[in-house]
Parts: sequence; C-alpha cells; structure tokens
Amino acid sequence: MSEWTKSSWQNYTALQQPNWPDKDEYQKAVDRISKLPPLVFAGEIRTLKKHLADCVEGRAFLLQGGDCAEDFNNCTAPGIRETLKVILQMAVILSYAGGKPVIKVGRLAGQYAKPRSSDTENVDGVEMASYRGDMVNSPEPTGEARRPDPSRMVEGYHLAAATMNITRAFTRGGYAAMHRVHAWNNEFVKTSPLGRSYEKLARNIDQALNFMKTIGLDTDIPQLNQAAFFTSHEALLLGYEEALTRQDSITGQWYDCSAHMVWIGDRTRQLDGAHIEFLRGVRNPIGMKVGPKHDLDELRAIIEKLNPENEPGRLTLITRFGAKEIEKHLPPLVRAIKQTGYKVLWVCDPMHGNTYTAETGYKTRSFDNILQEIQSFFEIHWAEGTIPGGVHFELTGDNVTECTGGGRNIADQNLIENYQTNCDPRLNAEQSLELAFQIAEMIRG
Repeated sequence: MSEWTKSSWQNYTALQQPNWPDKDEYQKAVDRISKLPPLVFAGEIRTLKKHLADCVEGRAFLLQGGDCAEDFNNCTAPGIRETLKVILQMAVILSYAGGKPVIKVGRLAGQYAKPRSSDTENVDGVEMASYRGDMVNSPEPTGEARRPDPSRMVEGYHLAAATMNITRAFTRGGYAAMHRVHAWNNEFVKTSPLGRSYEKLARNIDQALNFMKTIGLDTDIPQLNQAAFFTSHEALLLGYEEALTRQDSITGQWYDCSAHMVWIGDRTRQLDGAHIEFLRGVRNPIGMKVGPKHDLDELRAIIEKLNPENEPGRLTLITRFGAKEIEKHLPPLVRAIKQTGYKVLWVCDPMHGNTYTAETGYKTRSFDNILQEIQSFFEIHWAEGTIPGGVHFELTGDNVTECTGGGRNIADQNLIENYQTNCDPRLNAEQSLELAFQIAEMIRG
C-alpha cells in the first residue's frame, strides 16, 4: 500500500466535489483554514474511540443525531440549544430506561455539505448548479446563489467554531446537569403523552439524586453535572478536511480535527477513491454508510483498508436499508462481517431508506417505517448473535412537521404547517422522544 499523507487523496478520483469555478480562490480558502486552530483535539477523539469500543462490546450504546444539513442562518444559541436539548433528553431516556451508558454524538459543527445525485438541477425550466449545502452554495434558486463559493468554507469553519464553543458551554457549564432534566422538556412536548412520560422519568431521577444527598453521597461531581458530547459530520469536502488535519504532538499520529468522528457516505466509499484514501490515514473513529447496493467483497476490502489492525471503536457501519429492505440485506451482511472477525460497531440509520414524496409534493418519512426498521435492526442482530450498538437520526428540537406519524399523528396534509428543512425531513422533538422510549425497551431486551 502506498505511503499516506494528508494530501495523498489528491492522486485519486474524488467524487461529489463541487466544481469550484475559481481554483485560486479555492486554494486561498483551504490555505486560510489550514492556519486556523483545530475545532477538536486529539485527546478528545481518542476518548470517543474508547467509548465506541464499549459500544462494540455492548457495554454502551451510541446515540448520533442532529440536522440533515446545518443551515448557516440557524447558527444561533437558541437553535443549537434546542437540538442539543432533544439529544440530551433522548440520552437520559435511553440510559435510565435502557440501563446502559449512552454515548452522545451530534451531527453538528460541520454538517454543512451534502452529496447530490446530479451536479445540476432544473428549477422552473432553468438549469443551475445543485444545492450542495451552505458550505458550498446557497439554496436560493438563482444562478448566482448556486455558484460554488469557496469563501463559504471559511465561513463554515467559523460557524462550526461558534457551535463548538456554545455546545461546550451548555454541556460543561451546568445546563446538562442531571438535576435539570425537567428544564430540557420542550414546551410543545410537555402536554403530550410523551412529555408526561418524560416528566415521570425526570421525577424518578430527582428522587434518586435526593436519596444520594440524603445518605451523604456527593452529587457535585462531573458525571452528574456535565455531559460528554462529541461532534460528527460527513467527511465530504476533502480540501476542508485536509486543511483541518493535524499531527498530534503526543503520539505523532494524524487526526482530522474538524470533528471527533467523521463518516463516509454511501456514494463516496469507493475502494480506490479519494475519500477512502484520505480516511485510512487519520486516526478518528470512522463511520461508513451502507445501503442496499453494497458489494460484500468490496466492503471487506474497505474494512481491511480503513481498520487493518481491527481496532474496536475505529469503524462504525451505519446501515440504511429502509423498513422494506432491511430483512433482505442486513442478515447476510451481518453474517459475512461476523465470519471475518471484524470488530465493527453496528448502527442503524432508519431515516435515509424510508424517504418518499407525499401526495402534497413534500419529501417526508413515516414514523412507523422508521420505528419498524429499528425494530428489525435489533431483532436481526439478536438472531445473528451480534450487538445492535447504536442509532443515527436526523432530528431537530423545533416543532417541525416534516415526518409523518408519531404521537400527534402528523398526516401528509399537515406537512405544510411547519416544513422548514432545505434538505431531508427531520424528526421533531416529540417524535424523537417517542422513539427513545421505544428503543430503551429494545436495549433492555
């Protein structure tokens, strides 16, 4: 295998890269980012890898969630807080009711770029560049707005840094303390059956904390007053990822310091492609999306390339088959990987395989299909003697109407009421909590 450098990916074919119209402008942008401080640190990345190794062995459970594609305009304290809040709520439900530590990883502070099926799209008879996320261009349907602009990568870095800053403040400054679990409940959720179930759980936690104080146990400890929270995004724009890849002064190893965990999409995981070449050399935990069109032999070869030492916590397989296809595709995949002895973390993404267009014209996902895929994911792993180690959601803390079903039984005709996403439909807070209670039952077995 050829020697790896952080720029060796440039010798390979890189799919899903924008057609930057001005190469000099692009180079100035990545050079600027390469001189800016890292967004995360190598020690934090190593900590997450250890936690994910626990998930591989079934000692912990991964909850990964956040926006489909982060919006520059939503980089506000309330916007970040609402997404963080629902992830913290879900984690409390999963850990308290499910009986396992929950590793919290957000799709935030960098999920600004999206792969597309075509470089261009037709909008009202006008051909223009496809929207590839705010780090590349703007969703407004005009030729100028859709022009790939590398200065947006620099802006994306600064917004990711701001997101990291406030996330650290929320999770370490008292907001995430266990005695505040009541305060996390969203106003529009409180009056629902799910909100009342959550309040009951919060009261149980309060009683446990009061009992600890009564018998003289110290509750003023980091485990009860802070939350370990990690970031992730799809490592799509390789120039941006390279610019934030730094050599650790302690170990001498290379880390992609744009996020604690990065993943490779179903469209960019070619064995001889630039994304695999780049990711094989950084020491972050790596996720890999696996859809129905995977090839088992190629997957084995990719796993060998990304994790030659078979290190637990290094590689997460995020399966995304859809409720109707999972029974067909997951069992043979699990058996094949199990036979090889690869130590991978199995995670279910029940969102991407369940997308459809409603009669009203909105792209949506059915809550029932999402839940069905998760249930099948657990049942298949139980049957195969492997460990269902985590879930991966697109969600928001806002009261959106983007996915149908759930406690309020959102129908196709309700989607128009608060459909906010520029990309894929997300679960709202109430739907997310409902799933968390259901998954907790599955974790308990």
